[in-house]
Amino acid sequence: MTNIRAKIRVTGLVQGVWFRQSTKNTANQYEVYGWCRNNPDGSVTAVFEGEETAVKAVVDWCKSGSDMARVDDLQVKWQMPTGEFDSFQIR
Repeated sequence: MTNIRAKIRVTGLVQGVWFRQSTKNTANQYEVYGWCRNNPDGSVTAVFEGEETAVKAVVDWCKSGSDMARVDDLQVKWQMPTGEFDSFQIR
């Protein structure tokens, strides 16, 4: 089992549409840890850490997001996992 880390930035209609809460629910479902937050420019940033297939599944989910969201772009930076998280938080 290989752990990985992904940092994403999602743009589009992703604030005020339950994107962060839905991201947390999805991350919890896959046992992925990290955080997500709204940015002043209307985008959302998230960091995911966990088992490779689980992190990739959460990143894939973020390509469409919550039912009310409209994702225009998703940028992913793959990073070395740090093991610093023990849950998934909304910041």
